[in-house]
Amino acid sequence: MLTLYGKTLTSRLMLGTAQYPSPKILTEAIAASGTEVITVSLRRETAEGSGAGFWDILRESGAHILPNTAGCHSAQEAVTTARMARELFGTNWIKLEVIGDSDTLQPDVFGLVEAAEILCADGFEVFPYTTDDLVVGARLVAAGCRVLMPWGAPIGSGQGLRNPEALRTMRAHFPDIPLVVDAGIGRPSDACAAMELGMDAVLLNTAVARAGDPVTMARAMAGAIEAGRAGFEANPMERRDMAVPSTPLLGLAELA
Repeated sequence: MLTLYGKTLTSRLMLGTAQYPSPKILTEAIAASGTEVITVSLRRETAEGSGAGFWDILRESGAHILPNTAGCHSAQEAVTTARMARELFGTNWIKLEVIGDSDTLQPDVFGLVEAAEILCADGFEVFPYTTDDLVVGARLVAAGCRVLMPWGAPIGSGQGLRNPEALRTMRAHFPDIPLVVDAGIGRPSDACAAMELGMDAVLLNTAVARAGDPVTMARAMAGAIEAGRAGFEANPMERRDMAVPSTPLLGLAELA
């Protein structure tokens, strides 16, 4: 079980809702993934005019809605968008994004911390999209965030985990804070690797939405996350520099 801001979840997969080929495929992908948290960008969906059908899909999924501030490039933009999302969705949950670079979509960590301080003080339960930097993570926790969402790689890149050692270090440094890898996951093996590092969940969008078969990919991601978590909890063997025989030598017959 995973608990985020007092809500207990059985699924450790969070799914984005953008870029799907059709509403039907989005609906089927959500169901196939088993997710209990779906994210939606207020700015993007308002700009694209998705209409009532899109909102019906979100409501009928039964999942928790995690609005996000995608597309915001300043703390004030993000704060304003978060407050609008709270009014629209009736939730204090907000995935906080403050983008600092238009090419890499890397978070502006200074604006991120500023916005997090304002929103946490305003009663929001903030899920900050951040880098894998320990100091930034500590500042976000000090601001009131009870979840951290470090990136695996740039948004939509599908590069997987570019710095697994940094994520492993974050896990050790924040043992009691849920860590959700957000951005960069491209394949089920990437999601499994994140969970084997001890991450608590994975949030992904493009890897499913842009797959040749989004529904099958959603199901595959769910299975990979479950397997990776089980592998972490099983306390896997350490890597070795040399071969070690699995069959004991003691008791073997000596053949002349």
